[in-house]
Amino acid sequence: MRDKSLGFLRLLVNTPSPSGHEVRGQRVWLDYARGYADETYSDSYGNCVAVLNKGGSPRLMLAAHADEIGLVVNFIDKDGYLYVRKLGGVDAVVAKAQRVMVHARKGAVRGVVGNVAPHLTKAEKERKLPEISDLFIDIGVRSRREAEKLVRIGDPITLTDEFELLRNDLAVARAFDNRIGTFAVAETLRLLLEDRHKLEAEVCAVSNIMEEVGLLGARQIAYSLKPDVALVVDVTHATDYPGVSQPLHGDIKIGKGPALTHGGCNHPEVVARLEAVAKKRKLKLQHEAVSSTSGTDTDVIFWTRGGIPSALISLPNRYMHSPVELVSLTDLERIPELMAAFALSLKQGESFKVKV
Repeated sequence: MRDKSLGFLRLLVNTPSPSGHEVRGQRVWLDYARGYADETYSDSYGNCVAVLNKGGSPRLMLAAHADEIGLVVNFIDKDGYLYVRKLGGVDAVVAKAQRVMVHARKGAVRGVVGNVAPHLTKAEKERKLPEISDLFIDIGVRSRREAEKLVRIGDPITLTDEFELLRNDLAVARAFDNRIGTFAVAETLRLLLEDRHKLEAEVCAVSNIMEEVGLLGARQIAYSLKPDVALVVDVTHATDYPGVSQPLHGDIKIGKGPALTHGGCNHPEVVARLEAVAKKRKLKLQHEAVSSTSGTDTDVIFWTRGGIPSALISLPNRYMHSPVELVSLTDLERIPELMAAFALSLKQGESFKVKV
């Protein structure tokens, strides 16, 4: 990966962007994307769009969600301990004994998620798994009054783990879900800018909000943008590590390329085009099936305004929704290459329709 792109990815992943509080991350994304777009803008709730070849046809939307899972301050007890609610799919087991940052109005406040030492629980024959309501955060104060000088109810919280290169082209971070997607759509504009004289479609790269709490930003921007076709980028579960059932969850490996999803919200003609351009460009793909919903923004984009032909492209991700999400940077680089090839394959006014 080129140095500037890697630097953008690192900054994007490290910038806190919990659901409903994505502004800081969106600023990072817009600053980068505007270098490769004809125009950029944001809407009333903070969905961000970068447009290349404005006025072209069809209008292609490349969408990914900007938010990460997190917590939010829900209650402060008399001793100054913070109790929390979830922002998205937080696992209480994973959240215990972690360092956190409370993003307060007056500045970031460091804290730790408390964890009762095993020495003090030996009398318990069966230790129950924690619930979110069991978690408490220690910010180093002695009373509610002291805590309320620093934080207040509603302040979002994220873990402090940041981007690191591991080895063998693998990287680890707390929030690849789904900053890799917003990275990929911005990088697609960069690749297309070099070939814009060949581009007939209008390409709208979108960094949308609040996926983790209900696919909300995608509903907003798909309705207002009115795309003719949409490609959605997200992560999917890599199943190539101990304890995961491949017969149940599919065979998806790190380093074997991005995955295309088949069925449900994924338009068969759009998927077929992606497969064709991947074959032409010699890009490796993996495949997974969906029975009802994909659990991604694709689920709401595809039925907007009577049906937007859509397809989901996913990056294999080990240990999802944890501080140690792990991905292959080579897999990630293939996604912008695939989407740029798809965009360049579109002809003036082309549409996708199921043949019946």
